Amino acid sequence: MRSIDLSDAAWRKSSYSNQDGGACVEVSDDFAAVVPVRDSKTPQGPVLVFPAGGWASFLSAVKNDRLTA
Repeated sequence: MRSIDLSDAAWRKSSYSNQDGGACVEVSDDFAAVVPVRDSKTPQGPVLVFPAGGWASFLSAVKNDRLTA
C-alpha cells in the first residue's frame, strides 16, 4: 500500500457535525482519486482513506436514506 502525504491537506468539517465539538468528521477534497476522512477531535490521529467513487456512493446512500443497520 502506498502512503499519501496529507501534511498540506485542507480539511473541512461535515455540515452534519455538531458545532459544539462532538461527532465531528472532516474530509479533504485535495485529492482526485481518494477522500481522506478524520475525526476533528483528534486531527493528528488516524485517517481513513476511501476511493473517490466509493465515497460518492456512500454519500448518495446517506442522502437518499438507503443505509440499513
